Amino acid sequence: MKNILVLCTGNSCRSQIAEGYLRHFAGEKAEIYSAGIETHGVNPRAISIMKEDGIDISKHTSNNIDEYLDIDFDFVITVCDNAKEHCPIFPTKAKKFHHNFPDPAKAKGTEEEVLEEFRQVRQMIKDYSQQFVSDNLF
Repeated sequence: MKNILVLCTGNSCRSQIAEGYLRHFAGEKAEIYSAGIETHGVNPRAISIMKEDGIDISKHTSNNIDEYLDIDFDFVITVCDNAKEHCPIFPTKAKKFHHNFPDPAKAKGTEEEVLEEFRQVRQMIKDYSQQFVSDNLF
């Protein structure tokens, strides 16, 4: 079984969404973790838009990268440029991947416009996660 870490700035939106989809697509082939270089709590809108797609992330917690320093990761995926630039050095063989997804938490407008931005980012992360699993776990 592979260990995968998804790393973001605050572990509230993008990394939480990616954790949900990677768990869904990887099944028993990987243990998925997500963390931030800070912790901001799981964004309620991220929980809501994932529920729309049948993925429950309501029990996820916002974790700091320091909590996982003793895990030997096979893959580390950074989902924002800030996390990539500030990612701590892991004493690991982990293969690193990076994709800078827009931060839906910074969306402005009406509630529906903000939710639509969340949905767009969700779809980007869903597509990326499905491709990642297909390319690296099968």
